[in-house]
Amino acid sequence: MSVPDITTSATLDQALNPAQPDGETTTRRMTLNMGPQHPSTHGVLRILLELDGETITKAEPDIGFLHTGIEKQAEALNWQQVVTLTDRMDYLANLSNNLAYALPVEKLLQIEIPDKAQWLRVLLVELTRINSHLVWLGTHALDLGAMTVFFYCFREREDILRIFEMFSGQRLMTSYIRIGGLALEPPRGWQQAVKKFNDALPSRIDEYEELLNLNPIFLRRVQGVGVLPLEKLLALSVTGPLIRAAGLKWDVRKSEPYSSYEKFDFDIPVYTESDVWARYRVRMEEMRQSQRIVKQALEGMPEGPWKADAPKVVLPDREKMKTQMEALIYHFKIVTEGFRVPAGEAFVPTESPRGEIGFFVVSDGTSKPLRVFMRTPSFGNLQALPALFEGNLVANSIAALGSLDFMLGDVDR
Repeated sequence: MSVPDITTSATLDQALNPAQPDGETTTRRMTLNMGPQHPSTHGVLRILLELDGETITKAEPDIGFLHTGIEKQAEALNWQQVVTLTDRMDYLANLSNNLAYALPVEKLLQIEIPDKAQWLRVLLVELTRINSHLVWLGTHALDLGAMTVFFYCFREREDILRIFEMFSGQRLMTSYIRIGGLALEPPRGWQQAVKKFNDALPSRIDEYEELLNLNPIFLRRVQGVGVLPLEKLLALSVTGPLIRAAGLKWDVRKSEPYSSYEKFDFDIPVYTESDVWARYRVRMEEMRQSQRIVKQALEGMPEGPWKADAPKVVLPDREKMKTQMEALIYHFKIVTEGFRVPAGEAFVPTESPRGEIGFFVVSDGTSKPLRVFMRTPSFGNLQALPALFEGNLVANSIAALGSLDFMLGDVDR
């Protein structure tokens, strides 16, 4: 790793002769670049720190190193092609992004999604939530020196990625949740694979907590570190686990249910300390609640189709294409030209692993979106970084930074 760039606000003369003629001394401050190459900054992020000794007096995040222009690209693609872009915003929550985009488009189309497709969506996005929290936990613990937890978390994550590959043929960029339902029919044996993983997960979470909850080094690094009051977090548009760790019982899955979440029984974990320790406990409990939801989805999965009956929007079955000319024509037109969405605008908020996410889509009645604006949680949560850093020690910055759990692809759109 390269040596950080260091400058000082004091002149060389002041540094050599700190005592001024009138007997006063000047404060010697240092400016330090954290990143963009720093291994603990969780993406291509640069933070400009101003230090007074070991205390951070000012922190300024510098984003844009990973800018993709996804929102602008969406305007040049057909409605169904935009799904592949949503995967790449946040590769740890790609299915959550797929769903957040599909819901407002389906709202404009006024198509009804079958119960089975809705329940499968819930099951898959909850597995995505577990996957995301596992990566956060493993990398966060590694940042703080706990290497064993990293290996254990990625052991379980590998099982989830195999399940995603079973459904879609892809481990990360699945594009499996589509406008109108799902991309493919669920594969044979998926229930057994999901049940095997889900039944083993509670004991795995207990294992993580046994390694961390009584570890004095870990506790000293997280308890009382990165404290921000709830009022400050709300003023900065922070959502998700960060506000629940500050005492606000708010989760879009409960407050504004979507995709049949009202049919599932789960709790919203809330703590009040609003420090790194509380954020850790919220995410651990969220994995347990996701496990409960997945279990309910497995046990109560309804029968029926896995995609909507909308022949002008959803690709027809391949068997029908072989025998029905109308199905063949619809397939050709959807693939080559796309489908038209009635003019209007729509927004549906959803709850991703990092917080509230929603797509504001605007249609002018053509086969391409006029505008796709993405309200992503990482952008809002990253705004808390200066308040989180300022007044704290440099030694605590990495623990505080990791507790935000942001994804730079989610920020630089």
